[in-house]
Amino acid sequence: MKSGLLYALAVVVLVLVALGAYLAMPETSKPELDQSRTRTSANGLYVAAIEPEAGGPKLGELENWILTVKTAAGKPVDDAAITVGGGMPDHNHGLPTAPLMTGHLGDGRYRIEGVKFSMSGWWELRFDISSPAGSDTAIFNLVL
Repeated sequence: MKSGLLYALAVVVLVLVALGAYLAMPETSKPELDQSRTRTSANGLYVAAIEPEAGGPKLGELENWILTVKTAAGKPVDDAAITVGGGMPDHNHGLPTAPLMTGHLGDGRYRIEGVKFSMSGWWELRFDISSPAGSDTAIFNLVL
C-alpha cells in the first residue's frame, strides 16, 4: 500500500513539473504583436521603417538593415543620430551583437550593420532617433 501511495505521489509531482515547464515556455508565435515594418515612433515625432538589406531576416547570420526615418509630415530626416538595441523579451536577453548605424544613404535612409538573430522566437529591434526635431524611439517586433 505504501509503494502505491509513493507511486501516485511521484506521478502527481511529474505532472505538475511538466505543466510548470509547459507554462514557462516562451511563445514562438506572437499573433497579437504588431509585426509591421513601418511605425510611428513612441512620441509621434517620426515615422520609421525597417527592411533587411539583402532579404531576410535570416537566423544565425550577420545582416545589414535599412532604417528609413521621416517626420510625422513625411519629410525625410537626413541629420539623425541613431542608436540600436533590442533583444528577446521572452528570454530576457539582448541582441547577441551590437548593431551600429554606419552610414547615411540619403532620403532619410540609414544603414544598420551587425544585426544577428541567434535563435527563433520573438525579437525586438529598438531605434533611438535624435535630430533637431527631437529624440524619440521606434521599436519593431519580429518573430522568427
